[in-house]
Amino acid sequence: MGKENTVLTIDIGGDSLKMAEFSFPSGGGMTLEKFAFAEYDIDLKEAGFVEVFSSVYNRLLAENNFASHGIRVSISGQSAFTRLSKLPPLGEDKGRIEQIVEYEAKQTVPYPMDEVIWDYQLVKHTIKESLPAPEPEPTPEGEEAPPPPPPEESTVDEMEALFVAVKSDLVSELADVIQESGKEILSIEIAPTAFFNAARANQIGVSQCDMILNIGGRCSSLVFADQGRVFARTIPIAGHSVTQQISKEFNISFSDAEELKRRHGFVALGGAYEEPDSEVAATISKIARNVMTRLHGEINRSINVWRSQYGGNKPSHLYLGGGSSLMAYTPRFFNEKLRIPVDYLNAFQVVGIGQGINKEQLLEVAPMFSELIGLALKHIVTCPVDISLMPLSIKQFRALRRKKPYFYASAVSIILCLLVFYWGVTKRLDFDKGRVDVAKKEVDKTNTLVDKVKLLKRDLDSAKGEYEEAMDIIGKRKQWPGIMNDLQKMLPDMVWLTLFEGTGTLTAGTSADPFARSAAAPPPGGRRGRGGAAPAPGPVPVAQQFTSTAGVTEINWIKFYGHSIGFKPNSLWDEAFRINLKKSGIFADGDDSIVFENDGYTPEKGKNNVTSFKLRAKLKDPIKK
Repeated sequence: MGKENTVLTIDIGGDSLKMAEFSFPSGGGMTLEKFAFAEYDIDLKEAGFVEVFSSVYNRLLAENNFASHGIRVSISGQSAFTRLSKLPPLGEDKGRIEQIVEYEAKQTVPYPMDEVIWDYQLVKHTIKESLPAPEPEPTPEGEEAPPPPPPEESTVDEMEALFVAVKSDLVSELADVIQESGKEILSIEIAPTAFFNAARANQIGVSQCDMILNIGGRCSSLVFADQGRVFARTIPIAGHSVTQQISKEFNISFSDAEELKRRHGFVALGGAYEEPDSEVAATISKIARNVMTRLHGEINRSINVWRSQYGGNKPSHLYLGGGSSLMAYTPRFFNEKLRIPVDYLNAFQVVGIGQGINKEQLLEVAPMFSELIGLALKHIVTCPVDISLMPLSIKQFRALRRKKPYFYASAVSIILCLLVFYWGVTKRLDFDKGRVDVAKKEVDKTNTLVDKVKLLKRDLDSAKGEYEEAMDIIGKRKQWPGIMNDLQKMLPDMVWLTLFEGTGTLTAGTSADPFARSAAAPPPGGRRGRGGAAPAPGPVPVAQQFTSTAGVTEINWIKFYGHSIGFKPNSLWDEAFRINLKKSGIFADGDDSIVFENDGYTPEKGKNNVTSFKLRAKLKDPIKK
């Protein structure tokens, strides 16, 4: 739910009640639509304050027909306790800050914490500190000392907390009166903070230190606005102080003295000024000046506290507000005393005036409406000082009201869930029965298909086995050429092979001797010449000398026949050949896997230098035929 586009603001002063209704156009800004002002009984007693407020409040509501449902409230500063406290450096630890602030509040607020409603506003600011000047270097005799360097400055971040506390009984009773009228309280704060927010909206205290003085009926509120910092003090010197002195001076009732003050009252000018013709006016002006002098003394005292204890800047301007500030020559008096510019605060610079507003009547009470503007600003923007003094009863009621929709929704949801559950269970039973019948039929169909798939799977596995066996045979076609190529690379120099053949696992009736020569194999020395002499064999390609042993089903041995150029005795070429064969990875490991059986290393019968040899080697991976 969005915000209401109108709001009613009320300022519950010590001697009067101010009310104003503002609207917020869609294009931005705010407009004053209605306002009302009424004073309380002049003989108001503290015990009857709530009753008198209730009477005046309900009367103004009936007379002005305010349409806004939401209300923002400010109460007089005389009913509140305010204090600005410095906090130790805490960084960004919010939990620690809250603990320190609560401790400071207990030490600062002069009432039991269970009897007050309190809140605080954190103010972070940066101060400048002068660093100690370095010691000057000694100057030679006869030379003039150089001027001292300018002092250096450093910046330090500080945190302050503005505490506000109000008796909970007073706030609760005022809130009850407002709620009984059918209105909803949106916020409650004190008049000085609302006054400060209105001033900041008009760019007061943004770039320099300005003072805002609201001279009301029973008290005056002094607020320092210093570039984001705020310091507020309530002074019990105001318009009623003047009225009381007039009542004593002329020995008349309080109401008659108030009438004389309004008719003849002004602040007497200091120095050689001609007094008015009326002796009554002259006396009243002197009384007013005496009261204002006392107020000026409290202002000076507040300035000293602000500058000495809190390190604030010197005020550059004073802005006046409140009904008692309308007394003639009040701005001039403070201008002469404080020696700074003094003006009335015009908070209406940020407010539009509705067409139905009587501007002459508004002009008479405009200085008293700054707090109402500060309250209205909270409806559309985030204000610099956001103090909330809502009673606990209202907070609990709002929390419960926010939860009510969830309670109702939960109850409805439970009922709907039960109905849906019952309907769902019934439908589910019917649905499941139908699905069981369908499932049985599908299961039968599936079982039939599974049997067919199993038969096809067996056929597939059989065909796959035949295929893999064939592919394995095809894959070994390159095994013999690979072995031949590797052997060619492993032969030492001056060595060649004349024949090699594979042997191994034999069929029944065949020899398993690795050197049982095939019938088709030629002798190791080649063919015989005439006279039985063997001619010197020449190198023959290895691929042309391979023969296969009949009946062998698996070849796991290879036997080699070859020749070499005659070497010197004790030559190690055969050992190098054996090492090469083992490194090839083709033949099995082990000392008995490669065996030489040579005919000797001397030239054959002294006729030539060619020797003969034979060896057998066991394959690491047997070759199936």
